[in-house]
Amino acid sequence: MFARRIVAAVAAASPRSKRIFSTSSSYSVTHDYQTSIQELNKEMESVFGDFPPDGLPSSVSNSPANDEPHLSSRNIGESSFELTHTGNSGEAQMVDVSPKESSKRTATAVCKVKLGKKVFDLVLANQMEKGDVLTVAKIAGIMAAKQTSNLIPLCHNIGLTHVQVDLRLNHEDFSVTIEGEAASMGKTGVEMEAMTAVSIAGLTVYDMCKAASKGISITDIRLKHKSGGKSGDYSWGQ
Repeated sequence: MFARRIVAAVAAASPRSKRIFSTSSSYSVTHDYQTSIQELNKEMESVFGDFPPDGLPSSVSNSPANDEPHLSSRNIGESSFELTHTGNSGEAQMVDVSPKESSKRTATAVCKVKLGKKVFDLVLANQMEKGDVLTVAKIAGIMAAKQTSNLIPLCHNIGLTHVQVDLRLNHEDFSVTIEGEAASMGKTGVEMEAMTAVSIAGLTVYDMCKAASKGISITDIRLKHKSGGKSGDYSWGQ
């Protein structure tokens, strides 16, 4: 009913509006048009209620400011931690460690390389075509620890005082456990150096053995322990 009233009002007014600028009866036509609009407005008010002060039956503003997306702000200081490698606007940055005090830093990381029985037996017997798998992987891990800042973009170039990489064969699951330790006397930790050492040692084991099997997997790379620095000591699982 209401929709038909709107269509009828517009249809009745539109044809006559063409004579507004071409005939002497423009006043009567305009009057008829305004009367129709007023009646339509009253009908709409009876259905929807009074219009808001600006005459728009909606709470949406046409202001350009409302076209901009609203981003919720969050006070980073209220959180329990924050990412130190990102700036105020989220850009990547290298942390300035100059205000920190130098202290002894140590870190130990581990990983496991699952060989499978066939490859495990070859490594155990030192019969891989490329040579001594465990010795080559050990040297690779030590070298990698010293190159961490060249591999990980935002790591500091640390003067390491000690790096050790050990590899142990596990008969239970035909795997190799790799443990790497790094130490320094400086202003930032050596966790990444220890984790880089075991990661590259694991990749070296794969490279040395891939001719015998492509099913070798490197798993469980993690920080086992760290000490020193503002955050204090940490041990996996504690």
